[in-house]
Amino acid sequence: MTEYKRKNVWQNLTTDEEKELENLSKDYMNFLDVAKTERLACSEIVRYAKENGYVDIEEKIKDGKLQAGDKVYAINKNKAVAMFHIGSEDFSKGLSIVGGHIDSPRLDLKPVPLKEDNGIAYLKTHYYGGVKKYHWTNIPLALHGVVFTKDGEKIDISIGEREDEPVFFISELLIHLSKELLTKAAKDVVTGEQLSIIVGNRPLKNEDDNPVKKNILKILNDKYNIEEEDFITAELEVVPAGKSREVGFDRSMIAAHGHDDRVCSYAALRALLDIKETKKTLVGLFVDKEEIGSVGATGMTSQFFENTLLELMNLKEAVNLVTFKRALKNSKVLSADVTLADDPNFPDATESQNAAQLSHGVALTKYTGSGGKGGSNDANAEYLSEVRIAFNKEKVIYQTGELGKIDQGGGGTIAYILAEYGMDVVDCGTPVISMHAPIELISKADFYSTFTAYKAFYKNI
Repeated sequence: MTEYKRKNVWQNLTTDEEKELENLSKDYMNFLDVAKTERLACSEIVRYAKENGYVDIEEKIKDGKLQAGDKVYAINKNKAVAMFHIGSEDFSKGLSIVGGHIDSPRLDLKPVPLKEDNGIAYLKTHYYGGVKKYHWTNIPLALHGVVFTKDGEKIDISIGEREDEPVFFISELLIHLSKELLTKAAKDVVTGEQLSIIVGNRPLKNEDDNPVKKNILKILNDKYNIEEEDFITAELEVVPAGKSREVGFDRSMIAAHGHDDRVCSYAALRALLDIKETKKTLVGLFVDKEEIGSVGATGMTSQFFENTLLELMNLKEAVNLVTFKRALKNSKVLSADVTLADDPNFPDATESQNAAQLSHGVALTKYTGSGGKGGSNDANAEYLSEVRIAFNKEKVIYQTGELGKIDQGGGGTIAYILAEYGMDVVDCGTPVISMHAPIELISKADFYSTFTAYKAFYKNI
């Protein structure tokens, strides 16, 4: 009788695999340093797609032809992208889909954000996604996004990433005056309205009314041709400033903003690009808004994926409602989203036998949800068996995971949305420590395992 034991990825790598792991990790860190927001991630993914022979779906529609071997991408409002490697089989036999999200918890500027208080200029924010608000104080912050002027001109903004640029800051009460503050619940230590970033302190000369604010407006106008009213039509996001970093004396881990869920998205991208030929059509889905419920025109609940699939089916083969529904129903999906890694600092939060362990590979998570599996996709055994066989065939090191103790909490992914079409779906992603913190931690080994798992899925399912 064989006892089930997890495998440590590091202890099972060949020399060539370890070299590939390090190269992929370096490339991933470079991706993270550029893709600080969903817009920037979308742009980077499209750049990779173009460099690897993918063409815009609009070109294919104009051409009116689609055939096996073609590679197509479609962009959704510069915040989401879908990539299709067209197979030789009819779409109606189903697609192999790896779907992740490229948005991450952050702070967004309010529509009328700029204010001055006691000689300090602030930009007011509204946090996006599930965060511990006190995490965002006392760290250097950067600003990314777009602004549209009154004439409709689009201006790209990126401030705080280069060493010669200023950063921004959210203050917190000093320890000497925190006796009362420290008695509060953690969720109340910093309120949402206190998450205003400090952007200036120097007054404009010869100005008595809001001189610091006016100086900030002058700087913005001189450098970017932006007026205060332009904030109304702006989309600006606050993220931690600085680059991703290797962690540990052994450089075995990566600390960075946005592992959730750019680590799975990047692994899926690279796996898809490695596939040369395919019978089934392979899909990489990189969507927005997962952190706030997958809503909106760029989230997974939008019709973007369905509309794009219909366009492609219309170009390649006879399509009607029946064949379209068959294509959806017969598809197989890995919902590419991170899971928590068991953290020995917080043993009461997890049940270690079933929580993913750092450096023990990508995690298959049969169900997410909370309590009694509320809101979960809960993958069926037949599909789990199919995935297991595919992983074993390619010698993927994987483990199982769950989102904490049963009554502790929980979470969700895009899995349930695709499952509504009758697709087989299971969550499969990289274990993360300090998930949803401004800076999160992963093991390079788990990232590499995630890449090999997605590649095995594309090759065998």
